[in-house]
Amino acid sequence: MKKYIGCDLGGTNLRAAIVDVENASVIYQMSIPTLAREGHDAVMRRMGNLFLQVIESAGLKKEDIGGIGIGVPGVLDLEKGETLFLPNLPGTWPHVPLRDTITKLTGLPTALLNDVRSITYGEWSFGAGRGVDTVAVFAIGTGVGGGLVVNGQLHLGIGGTGGEIGHTTIDFNGPRCGCGNYGCLEAYASAPAIAAMGMKAVAQGLTTRISELCEYDLNRITPELIAKAALDDDEIAKDIYERAGLYIGIAAANMCVALGPRRIVIAGGVSRAGDLLLAPIRRTIRERVTVMPVDQVEVVQSQLGDNAGVIGVACWVAKNS
Repeated sequence: MKKYIGCDLGGTNLRAAIVDVENASVIYQMSIPTLAREGHDAVMRRMGNLFLQVIESAGLKKEDIGGIGIGVPGVLDLEKGETLFLPNLPGTWPHVPLRDTITKLTGLPTALLNDVRSITYGEWSFGAGRGVDTVAVFAIGTGVGGGLVVNGQLHLGIGGTGGEIGHTTIDFNGPRCGCGNYGCLEAYASAPAIAAMGMKAVAQGLTTRISELCEYDLNRITPELIAKAALDDDEIAKDIYERAGLYIGIAAANMCVALGPRRIVIAGGVSRAGDLLLAPIRRTIRERVTVMPVDQVEVVQSQLGDNAGVIGVACWVAKNS
């Protein structure tokens, strides 16, 4: 049985993992700095070298590998195998032929997939979405990514752009989002948005454990630190997670009426807050959805953690190669 490589192209690190797609186990993985400021040609050369190196370091030969999948943080043209807009990488990579370049550098068939669609496919195949036919995934991190599985198929939409549910509008009068729209979920419930709520509370001089935990340095406030304060029963910290859960819950409620998912999976770094975040999401959905059997929709935390993306994109290549 051939193994497949799953790669996570991050703004900071490039991670390549050799995956056994039969049981979703990561056999071997390596990570190197992306050094994205050097430009896309240099990054692609580094990727090509990384893939050949990970095969060699795992004690495998190139013919043992069935293909390479790359999870990419941004907008792609899946038909052409090009990146169109990667907001977190310098130069934003317009019309970069990533798929064909990696195939040329490695001699292995390569496929691209958006990074959160990769997480979605991983969680649906082997994680928190397993066993149901329709799933919506919200990945809450630096941004809010999304992905949909509809009737047992990963929903790709036009050129692979379907499923960007982090950019559904939850307040048409809301603040500008990094994508250019106003009032997107991402502007309200991403990790920076949650941290900003904590910073505001401290800057206003409110009585909260957040101040002590960050030692009065606003730059040290993170969603993790706010979660710690909330678990210590700090009312302001709990309220921040209530609000973040409300915002995600509104977007999830919209997914319920539009799609009727059996399960909504909350992934990404912020999901580690667990029920601090999941409880208000569940409550908001129950309060706001009246036209479908919302009690049959499960809201769950992701299961595959940091490996969801590399597992998902490796499985995707295995299925489509």
